[in-house]
Amino acid sequence: MDISGKSMVITGGASGIGAALALRAAGAGARVCIADLNLNAAQTLAQEIGGIAVVCDVSQEAQIIAAIGAAEKLHGPVDIFVSNAGLGRGDPSHAASAPDADWMLNWNVHVMAHVWAARALLPAMIARGSGYFVNVASAAGLLNQIGDAAYSATKHAAVSFAESLKITHEADGIGVSVVCPQYVATPLIGLGDRDAAGNLLTADQVAQTVWQGVADETFVILPHPDVGKYNALRGADPARWIKGMQMLRAKALAEQGGIEVSSFYKLV
Repeated sequence: MDISGKSMVITGGASGIGAALALRAAGAGARVCIADLNLNAAQTLAQEIGGIAVVCDVSQEAQIIAAIGAAEKLHGPVDIFVSNAGLGRGDPSHAASAPDADWMLNWNVHVMAHVWAARALLPAMIARGSGYFVNVASAAGLLNQIGDAAYSATKHAAVSFAESLKITHEADGIGVSVVCPQYVATPLIGLGDRDAAGNLLTADQVAQTVWQGVADETFVILPHPDVGKYNALRGADPARWIKGMQMLRAKALAEQGGIEVSSFYKLV
Protein backbone atom coordinates (compact mmCIF):
# COMPACT_ATOMS: atom_id res chain seq x y z
CA MET A 1 0.00 0.00 0.00
CA ASP A 2 1.13 3.53 -0.82
CA ILE A 3 0.57 5.59 2.34
CA SER A 4 0.79 8.95 0.55
CA GLY A 5 -2.45 10.88 1.03
CA LYS A 6 -3.91 8.24 3.33
CA SER A 7 -5.73 9.06 6.55
CA MET A 8 -4.29 7.17 9.50
CA VAL A 9 -4.55 6.89 13.27
CA ILE A 10 -1.53 5.86 15.31
CA THR A 11 -2.12 4.89 18.94
CA GLY A 12 0.72 5.45 21.36
CA GLY A 13 1.87 7.88 18.70
CA ALA A 14 3.47 10.56 20.88
CA SER A 15 6.72 8.73 21.65
CA GLY A 16 8.88 5.77 20.77
CA ILE A 17 7.94 3.65 17.78
CA GLY A 18 4.60 5.43 17.41
CA ALA A 19 6.23 8.86 17.08
CA ALA A 20 8.77 7.50 14.59
CA LEU A 21 5.94 5.97 12.55
CA ALA A 22 4.08 9.30 12.60
CA LEU A 23 7.12 11.28 11.49
CA ARG A 24 7.85 8.97 8.57
CA ALA A 25 4.18 8.71 7.58
CA ALA A 26 3.76 12.48 7.52
CA GLY A 27 6.97 12.78 5.55
CA ALA A 28 5.49 10.40 2.99
CA GLY A 29 2.36 12.54 2.66
CA ALA A 30 -0.05 10.75 5.00
CA ARG A 31 -2.61 12.64 7.10
CA VAL A 32 -1.84 11.55 10.63
CA CYS A 33 -3.91 11.50 13.81
CA ILE A 34 -1.77 10.89 16.88
CA ALA A 35 -3.74 9.20 19.66
CA ASP A 36 -1.98 9.02 23.00
CA LEU A 37 -2.51 9.19 26.74
CA ASN A 38 -0.08 12.13 26.82
CA LEU A 39 -2.06 14.80 25.00
CA ASN A 40 0.59 17.50 25.40
CA ALA A 41 3.26 15.34 23.76
CA ALA A 42 0.80 14.30 21.06
CA GLN A 43 -0.09 17.92 20.33
CA THR A 44 3.57 18.93 20.12
CA LEU A 45 4.31 16.21 17.59
CA ALA A 46 1.10 16.85 15.66
CA GLN A 47 2.04 20.50 15.30
CA GLU A 48 5.47 19.48 14.00
CA ILE A 49 4.08 17.18 11.32
CA GLY A 50 0.89 19.02 10.44
CA GLY A 51 -1.33 16.34 11.93
CA ILE A 52 -3.92 16.25 14.68
CA ALA A 53 -3.77 14.97 18.24
CA VAL A 54 -6.35 13.31 20.46
CA VAL A 55 -6.12 11.96 23.96
CA CYS A 56 -6.76 8.23 23.94
CA ASP A 57 -6.61 5.47 26.54
CA VAL A 58 -6.71 2.38 24.34
CA SER A 59 -7.87 0.24 27.25
CA GLN A 60 -11.25 1.96 26.79
CA GLU A 61 -13.25 1.10 23.65
CA ALA A 62 -15.12 4.41 23.75
CA GLN A 63 -11.87 6.36 23.53
CA ILE A 64 -10.71 4.42 20.47
CA ILE A 65 -14.04 5.12 18.80
CA ALA A 66 -13.71 8.81 19.72
CA ALA A 67 -10.18 8.96 18.25
CA ILE A 68 -11.44 7.44 15.01
CA GLY A 69 -14.28 9.96 14.93
CA ALA A 70 -11.89 12.89 15.43
CA ALA A 71 -9.64 11.64 12.63
CA GLU A 72 -12.56 11.14 10.27
CA LYS A 73 -13.95 14.58 10.99
CA LEU A 74 -10.78 16.29 9.75
CA HIS A 75 -9.13 13.73 7.48
CA GLY A 76 -11.98 11.65 6.11
CA PRO A 77 -12.41 7.87 6.43
CA VAL A 78 -9.53 6.16 8.18
CA ASP A 79 -7.48 4.23 5.62
CA ILE A 80 -4.82 2.88 7.99
CA PHE A 81 -5.11 2.16 11.70
CA VAL A 82 -1.89 1.54 13.60
CA SER A 83 -2.46 -0.20 16.94
CA ASN A 84 0.87 0.62 18.53
CA ALA A 85 0.19 1.48 22.19
CA GLY A 86 1.74 -0.98 24.62
CA LEU A 87 3.11 -1.52 28.09
CA GLY A 88 5.30 -3.87 30.07
CA ARG A 89 5.39 -4.34 33.84
CA GLY A 90 7.17 -7.64 34.37
CA ASP A 91 6.58 -10.50 36.77
CA PRO A 92 6.92 -9.48 40.45
CA SER A 93 8.24 -12.96 41.22
CA HIS A 94 6.88 -16.21 39.72
CA ALA A 95 5.22 -16.43 36.29
CA ALA A 96 1.70 -16.01 37.70
CA SER A 97 2.57 -13.36 40.27
CA ALA A 98 1.31 -10.26 38.44
CA PRO A 99 -2.03 -9.10 39.86
CA ASP A 100 -5.25 -9.51 37.88
CA ALA A 101 -5.31 -5.77 37.21
CA ASP A 102 -1.98 -6.01 35.36
CA TRP A 103 -3.11 -9.02 33.37
CA MET A 104 -6.33 -7.30 32.36
CA LEU A 105 -4.51 -4.09 31.43
CA ASN A 106 -2.15 -6.09 29.22
CA TRP A 107 -5.14 -7.86 27.70
CA ASN A 108 -7.05 -4.68 26.96
CA VAL A 109 -4.08 -2.72 25.60
CA HIS A 110 -2.41 -5.49 23.59
CA VAL A 111 -5.46 -7.39 22.36
CA MET A 112 -8.82 -5.73 22.88
CA ALA A 113 -7.55 -2.36 21.62
CA HIS A 114 -6.85 -4.09 18.30
CA VAL A 115 -10.25 -5.77 18.37
CA TRP A 116 -12.08 -2.54 19.19
CA ALA A 117 -10.35 -0.67 16.38
CA ALA A 118 -11.23 -3.40 13.90
CA ARG A 119 -14.82 -3.57 15.17
CA ALA A 120 -15.22 0.16 14.62
CA LEU A 121 -13.58 0.29 11.19
CA LEU A 122 -14.27 -3.01 9.44
CA PRO A 123 -17.87 -2.37 8.31
CA ALA A 124 -16.93 0.79 6.37
CA MET A 125 -13.67 -0.72 5.11
CA ILE A 126 -15.51 -3.78 3.82
CA ALA A 127 -18.13 -1.58 2.17
CA ARG A 128 -15.54 0.43 0.24
CA GLY A 129 -13.22 -2.53 -0.37
CA SER A 130 -10.09 -1.02 1.14
CA GLY A 131 -8.32 -0.37 4.42
CA TYR A 132 -5.25 -1.45 6.34
CA PHE A 133 -4.46 -2.52 9.90
CA VAL A 134 -0.92 -2.31 11.25
CA ASN A 135 -0.94 -4.15 14.56
CA VAL A 136 2.27 -3.70 16.53
CA ALA A 137 2.90 -6.85 18.55
CA SER A 138 6.39 -7.97 19.55
CA ALA A 139 8.97 -10.67 19.00
CA ALA A 140 7.51 -11.91 22.29
CA GLY A 141 4.34 -12.68 20.33
CA LEU A 142 6.28 -15.23 18.31
CA LEU A 143 8.82 -16.24 20.95
CA ASN A 144 8.59 -15.12 24.60
CA GLN A 145 9.69 -12.27 26.85
CA ILE A 146 11.41 -13.90 29.78
CA GLY A 147 10.20 -12.30 32.98
CA ASP A 148 6.87 -10.96 31.74
CA ALA A 149 4.23 -13.64 31.28
CA ALA A 150 1.33 -11.21 30.83
CA TYR A 151 3.16 -9.32 28.11
CA SER A 152 4.15 -12.51 26.29
CA ALA A 153 0.72 -14.13 26.46
CA THR A 154 -1.11 -11.05 25.21
CA LYS A 155 1.40 -10.37 22.44
CA HIS A 156 0.86 -13.96 21.25
CA ALA A 157 -2.86 -13.21 21.21
CA ALA A 158 -2.22 -10.01 19.24
CA VAL A 159 -0.40 -11.98 16.54
CA SER A 160 -3.23 -14.49 16.42
CA PHE A 161 -5.87 -11.78 16.04
CA ALA A 162 -3.91 -10.15 13.23
CA GLU A 163 -3.80 -13.53 11.51
CA SER A 164 -7.57 -13.86 11.86
CA LEU A 165 -8.02 -10.43 10.26
CA LYS A 166 -5.77 -11.43 7.38
CA ILE A 167 -7.46 -14.78 6.80
CA THR A 168 -10.97 -13.37 6.98
CA HIS A 169 -10.70 -10.01 5.27
CA GLU A 170 -7.97 -10.02 2.64
CA ALA A 171 -10.64 -11.00 0.12
CA ASP A 172 -12.51 -7.83 1.16
CA GLY A 173 -9.57 -5.71 0.02
CA ILE A 174 -8.25 -5.11 3.54
CA GLY A 175 -4.55 -5.36 4.28
CA VAL A 176 -3.01 -6.48 7.56
CA SER A 177 0.52 -6.34 8.90
CA VAL A 178 1.66 -7.48 12.33
CA VAL A 179 4.94 -5.99 13.54
CA CYS A 180 7.16 -8.13 15.78
CA PRO A 181 10.26 -6.19 16.83
CA GLN A 182 12.70 -7.42 19.43
CA TYR A 183 14.48 -4.80 21.55
CA VAL A 184 14.07 -1.14 20.59
CA ALA A 185 15.55 1.89 22.35
CA THR A 186 12.30 3.54 23.48
CA PRO A 187 10.87 5.01 26.69
CA LEU A 188 8.99 1.73 27.22
CA ILE A 189 12.25 0.18 28.43
CA GLY A 190 13.82 3.42 29.63
CA LEU A 191 16.17 3.88 26.67
CA GLY A 192 16.66 6.39 23.86
CA ASP A 193 18.39 6.69 20.49
CA ARG A 194 21.77 7.28 22.11
CA ASP A 195 21.59 3.78 23.62
CA ALA A 196 20.94 2.01 20.31
CA ALA A 197 23.68 -0.24 18.99
CA GLY A 198 23.90 -3.63 17.36
CA ASN A 199 20.70 -5.57 17.95
CA LEU A 200 19.13 -2.68 19.88
CA LEU A 201 17.42 -0.64 17.17
CA THR A 202 16.24 2.96 17.17
CA ALA A 203 12.54 3.65 16.83
CA ASP A 204 13.20 5.24 13.45
CA GLN A 205 14.91 2.10 12.17
CA VAL A 206 11.80 0.14 13.14
CA ALA A 207 9.51 2.71 11.52
CA GLN A 208 11.46 2.53 8.27
CA THR A 209 11.07 -1.25 8.22
CA VAL A 210 7.36 -1.03 9.07
CA TRP A 211 6.44 1.35 6.28
CA GLN A 212 8.48 -0.64 3.78
CA GLY A 213 6.62 -3.74 4.94
CA VAL A 214 3.27 -1.99 4.50
CA ALA A 215 4.33 -0.83 1.02
CA ASP A 216 5.07 -4.48 0.19
CA GLU A 217 1.94 -5.65 2.09
CA THR A 218 4.06 -8.01 4.19
CA PHE A 219 2.06 -9.78 6.86
CA VAL A 220 4.72 -10.46 9.52
CA ILE A 221 7.13 -7.52 9.63
CA LEU A 222 10.39 -8.33 11.41
CA PRO A 223 12.61 -5.31 12.11
CA HIS A 224 15.05 -7.81 13.64
CA PRO A 225 15.42 -10.50 10.93
CA ASP A 226 16.93 -12.98 13.41
CA VAL A 227 13.48 -13.31 15.02
CA GLY A 228 12.37 -15.25 11.94
CA LYS A 229 15.18 -17.75 12.43
CA TYR A 230 14.41 -18.09 16.13
CA ASN A 231 10.74 -18.69 15.36
CA ALA A 232 11.65 -21.41 12.87
CA LEU A 233 13.87 -23.10 15.47
CA ARG A 234 11.09 -22.87 18.04
CA GLY A 235 8.66 -24.59 15.69
CA ALA A 236 11.10 -27.25 14.57
CA ASP A 237 12.23 -28.35 18.04
CA PRO A 238 10.14 -26.94 20.90
CA ALA A 239 12.01 -28.86 23.61
CA ARG A 240 15.37 -27.52 22.43
CA TRP A 241 13.92 -24.02 22.22
CA ILE A 242 12.59 -24.12 25.79
CA LYS A 243 15.94 -25.42 27.06
CA GLY A 244 17.73 -22.57 25.34
CA MET A 245 15.35 -20.01 26.88
CA GLN A 246 15.86 -21.55 30.31
CA MET A 247 19.61 -21.19 29.83
CA LEU A 248 19.16 -17.56 28.79
CA ARG A 249 17.07 -16.87 31.89
CA ALA A 250 19.72 -18.49 34.08
CA LYS A 251 22.39 -16.36 32.41
CA ALA A 252 20.42 -13.19 33.16
CA LEU A 253 20.05 -14.14 36.80
CA ALA A 254 23.74 -15.01 37.10
CA GLU A 255 25.16 -12.00 35.26
CA GLN A 256 22.58 -9.29 35.96
CA GLY A 257 21.03 -10.49 39.21
CA GLY A 258 17.50 -10.45 37.80
CA ILE A 259 15.33 -9.93 34.75
CA GLU A 260 15.45 -6.27 33.78
CA VAL A 261 14.24 -5.53 30.26
CA SER A 262 16.33 -2.33 30.13
CA SER A 263 19.47 -4.47 30.24
CA PHE A 264 18.22 -7.90 29.14
CA TYR A 265 18.70 -6.94 25.49
CA LYS A 266 22.46 -7.15 26.03
CA LEU A 267 22.18 -10.92 26.39
CA VAL A 268 20.46 -11.66 23.07
